[in-house]
Amino acid sequence: MNTIEFLRRSYVEALRSVTSDPDRFAQLLRPTQDPKFGDYQGNAAMSLAKELGEKPRDVAQRIVDALPLGEDFESVSIAGPGFINIRLSESFLRSELVKRWSDPADGLTPLDPPQSMIVDYSSPNVAKPMHVGHLRSTIIGDAIARIYRALGWKVTADNHLGDWGTQFGMLIYGWRNLRDDEAAKKSPIQELARLYKLVNGLSEQNPTIARACRNETAKLHEGDPENLALWKEFMPWCLADLEKIYERLDIHFDSYQGESFYQPMLAEVVASLKELGIANESEGAICVFFPDPDEKVDKEGNLVPLFPPTIIQKADGAFTYATSDLACIKHRVEHLHPDVIVYVVDDRQSLHFEQIFHTAGRWGFTGAELVHVAFGKITGKDGKPYKTREGGTVGLETLLDEAVERARKVVDENSGDLDEEERANVAEVVGLGAVKYADLSQNRMSDYVFDWDKMISLQGNTATYLQYVYARNRSIFRKGNVLPEELDPSRTEIILAHPSERALGLKLLQFGESVAQAAEDYKPNVVTNYLFELANAYNAFFRDCHVLKAETPELRDSRLILCELTARTIRRGLDLLGIRTVERM
Repeated sequence: MNTIEFLRRSYVEALRSVTSDPDRFAQLLRPTQDPKFGDYQGNAAMSLAKELGEKPRDVAQRIVDALPLGEDFESVSIAGPGFINIRLSESFLRSELVKRWSDPADGLTPLDPPQSMIVDYSSPNVAKPMHVGHLRSTIIGDAIARIYRALGWKVTADNHLGDWGTQFGMLIYGWRNLRDDEAAKKSPIQELARLYKLVNGLSEQNPTIARACRNETAKLHEGDPENLALWKEFMPWCLADLEKIYERLDIHFDSYQGESFYQPMLAEVVASLKELGIANESEGAICVFFPDPDEKVDKEGNLVPLFPPTIIQKADGAFTYATSDLACIKHRVEHLHPDVIVYVVDDRQSLHFEQIFHTAGRWGFTGAELVHVAFGKITGKDGKPYKTREGGTVGLETLLDEAVERARKVVDENSGDLDEEERANVAEVVGLGAVKYADLSQNRMSDYVFDWDKMISLQGNTATYLQYVYARNRSIFRKGNVLPEELDPSRTEIILAHPSERALGLKLLQFGESVAQAAEDYKPNVVTNYLFELANAYNAFFRDCHVLKAETPELRDSRLILCELTARTIRRGLDLLGIRTVERM
């Protein structure tokens, strides 16, 4: 059960006595920051007091008097200027923990009503090796898809590939003029990567080569049979190379419809927008302009547009990313009928998506909510974009290899009883988990510093710390020769007498509400923050409360139940983030 939603339902009933909009004020109920104030705290009285012209404490008292108190509440009190503090009863916590034991969803409550969502993320240019710049979209998008699936939504993970751009002109030119036949036979994808890097550099230095590459791209887009045949030959190699990275990261897509899929639709998009008067010609190009519906004017009396115009067809006839994205929205709405389409793309594209979403609305495609989930960039410790020591872009495969190599050193230092195969597996899980968690634990809107030492540390808010807590938890059961399935909270009462037991029990019951909040805000860091707090609550419990050496068999089993619920929650929470756990570290 989602504990905070249960409390808000009771809170809404009480708020009806003082406001006609109880649902809005019920959202102000939050977990307390300090347990001495109770478990949850509401500050609606302060906001309502201004509207009602009353003292906040008087309004708070009216709310408390109207609360349907029962055996689920240990106490409800008013503190300070009008904070309402709620402390749940021990019997309520025990009852809910017993339900959690047999709940395959681990306390996750489906969002009501369940809906359908397309999550558009990763979207690399397929002819180029993936690099660190693709990391955030890929990891954040996958976490959002996992979270919404876990909450009962139908989610389509769509990788809108860049498979039709100028990079293919470079590859075609390089394949025809600079190919190493022996290298191509041995590893065609490596030869393509070499050719792209070589031709890209030559194009920057030689205008003739740059022009030749553009010509090859234009011929491809015009349907030239030879260029189209080469494109079809290149694509499986490129996709196989991408899939190798995704498989390693445990990231899977339902659809790989790239720019080439929408290419035949682009002329129709332009024609339709022109016919409706949404797009107009300007200096030979076809543009969408954005007049302000409120007709705001500047000091000179000129109308101020909502956004700058966006080009959907250039003067030379070429289409743009905007045209492709509009065709994509049209196709998705008409054929997939999603309730929400989420684009996980960096914040530098915010204006582009504002223009596209606004155009789609004017065009009549209002059946789906369009959401841009923006994020900041990855920087080095110097605050500049993260680069190699030589100043080049960090390849994603190289980065993952280094993560595993660094994790292996941590494993070797702390895991003397693991054999070689286990160490290699643990290093892979820990290294990849560290990279993912370092990203997801940040507020996605912020830039974050890529710091190897911090992300693979056994201390602090890292995946390595959580994986270690999980593995240590599992060792208790091995040491005690206990199988979790032998435990039964319906026969063994869960005891929450010690403050650390109660704090852990309460934190376990807050898992569902943290995941629901992460979904609402499209912020996986809400889940990482919760897992870090849970791990800390568990460590305090482990420090204060003997488990295998508990005073009585009943207390021992009760504490083992809390241990098992903690392990399940950490495992499920990390899985929502695309991060695995290991039984031993």
